[in-house]
Order: sequence, then structure tokens, then C-alpha cells
Amino acid sequence: MNKLLKFAVLFTLVATLFASVTCVACAENDGPTITAKEAILVSEDGQILFEKNSREHRPIASMTKIMTLLCVYDAVDEGKISLDDNVCVSERAAGMGGSQVFLQANGVYKVADLVKSVIVCSANDSCVALAEHISGSVEGFVKSMNDKATALGLADTHFDNCTGLPAVSQFSCAADVAVMMGKLVTHPHYFECAHIWTEDFQHPGGRVTGMTNTNKLVRFYQGCDGGKTGYTGEAKHCLSATACRNGMRVIAVVVGADDSKTRFKEVSDMFNYAFANYENKIYLDVGADVGKISVVGGKCNDADIVADGKLVCFGKKGQTFAEVRVEMPDNIVAPLAKGDIVGRAVLVLDGQQIGGVNLVCSADIAAKTYFDYLHDIITAGK
Repeated sequence: MNKLLKFAVLFTLVATLFASVTCVACAENDGPTITAKEAILVSEDGQILFEKNSREHRPIASMTKIMTLLCVYDAVDEGKISLDDNVCVSERAAGMGGSQVFLQANGVYKVADLVKSVIVCSANDSCVALAEHISGSVEGFVKSMNDKATALGLADTHFDNCTGLPAVSQFSCAADVAVMMGKLVTHPHYFECAHIWTEDFQHPGGRVTGMTNTNKLVRFYQGCDGGKTGYTGEAKHCLSATACRNGMRVIAVVVGADDSKTRFKEVSDMFNYAFANYENKIYLDVGADVGKISVVGGKCNDADIVADGKLVCFGKKGQTFAEVRVEMPDNIVAPLAKGDIVGRAVLVLDGQQIGGVNLVCSADIAAKTYFDYLHDIITAGK
């Protein structure tokens, strides 16, 4: 009886422990624990992996500068300005408070250097100098920011300035910030600056201001290569950051964290959740062999066909969530050159086409000559 009692107690303990581990695993699969007022985690193509109150209107402090940078890059792409342009700094720009690089009034700086100072150390004075250079006034530039927000479908965002300093009717939300960040990471120049940890900012006359990246994750989180911090008393501590591992990029945003350490931890926790549970599954790689196609009138009877691009689908690890469909004719007429398009491979998810690449010949195939046909006739008659 004593042995039975011991066995029963042991069984109960093991069962309880197993149940506890199962519950913890379930909780982890539900997403990270977030204490910030708002949070969102999205894939590069905008799929929401986790969110908390992500549509509530709140001040976002210097994360406003994500839109400032988008409008600057728009001006560059449209040919209105160049990164090599010289900018003469106004008294208004030089007098901005908050985070800054202490621009010299009437000093002349390159657009590229001002942009870098906004990305690395969140320089308010550089934001204003760029706004005035592009639009003639801060007010005109802010209008372009709101126009851009409308164009992107950001219904829960409104800007009153280009710096994120407190303003009565300026607000956004984590979900809209994620969309803005998703657009920003499409600009190659952004990444040329965003990874910088420390660098000197050069002023006319040789004066130097040291810059340190406000986004600590670019140094302390593997794969994080960009982001924007923010803080005001009203907004509290904010962070929008992006990380990429094994070709999979995600974006995480927190708004209204109680302290700086928490914003970095909770964004890191969201990154960890994404990389532990999701992947970019490669269904067809560049140069992958897709099969053969019959060649009519060629020196070879068939041609090897390969993919001219990559088909990738984002989803949970270990799940088959898409299929590749090959669209190719039964045969094709020679001559063929290496790289000639002979078909398409498309990626289909839930009945919808979500991607496609060309299928091409892997080598040249010459057309048969008169003598080739004559040789075929003679050979066939033997």
C-alpha cells in the first residue's frame, strides 16, 4: 500500500509538471509579453505576427522622423533635390532644442550629412534644415508629410511638425509606424547610415559633434540593421526597429514603454518570437532546375529549363503553406539562346497568386541546318 501511495504521488507530480510545461509552451506561442501601451510585429510584406492595442492614437515622439525621412527620400527620387546638395542652415533650424548636432546658423552642409544625423542621432536641427530646403518652410514640408500619410492609407496618423516634439494634434499608432518603417527600409541609402554606431559630424570650420546611434539594438541585437527611437514625457519611450536573419526581415514597434530598457527588451522579445516561429520558405531558388522542354528543329531534342528568380513565401516554420505551379508549353522551336524565356513558375497561396518568376533556357540551342536534316535521314535509313 505504501508503494502504491508513493507511485500515485510521483505520477501526480509528473503530470502536474508536464501540464505546466505545456501551458508555458502555449503561452510562448501566443506571442511575447509586452508592457508598453502599444506594440506590433509585422513581416516585411505587412503580415501581422503579433499586436497589442496597435491602433490607439498616441504621440510617437521622434518616430515622427520616419515620415520625415520618407519625404526626404521622395524628394531625392523625384529629382527635386540631391544628396549632394548644399543646405544653408537658417536661424530657426540652428535654434531647435532637443536632440541635435548643433548646426551652425548660416553654415552650409550636405543633404547626405544632414540625413545621416537624423538617422543616427535623431537630430531635430537637421530635420528642420532639410524641411526648409525641400519645401521652403517647415509648414509646407509638414503638409507633404500628411499627404504622404494619406497616400499610404495611414488613417490614424497626423503630423504637426517634422521632429516629433510635443504638439497638440500630432498623433499616430504602432500599426501606422510599422507601415512607415516598412517603406523606409526599401531605400538603400537608409541602411548605409542606420547601422552606424558612432561617428563624428563635421561642421564648417572644422568643429566636430560626436554622434551615437540612439537605437542600441544595431549594436546589441544580431540582425538589427535599422530603427528609430523616440521619447517625450507624454509619449514615453518608443522604438520602431527592423531586423533580418536568413533572408527574413521583420519590423517591430513599441509605443509608450515605461523606460528605455523596456522598449529595447520588448522589441528584442518580438524579434526573438518572429525568428523562432516564422521563416521565409524558399520554394524555388535562382537557377533551380525546373525540368526539360522538347525543342523542335534544334540540334538538341530538349532544353534544360531553370528559374530566373526566387519564389519565397513567409509563414510559420514547418508548415507547407503554398505551392508552385509551372506554366510551360509542350515544346518550343529552335534556335534558343541562354536566358530566353520559355515559361513562368507562379507561387499560389489559398488560391491566390502571390509571386512569379520567369523560366529560361540554361544554354544556347542552335537550329538544325540542311546538313543536320540530311544526316538524320541517312542515319534513320540504316
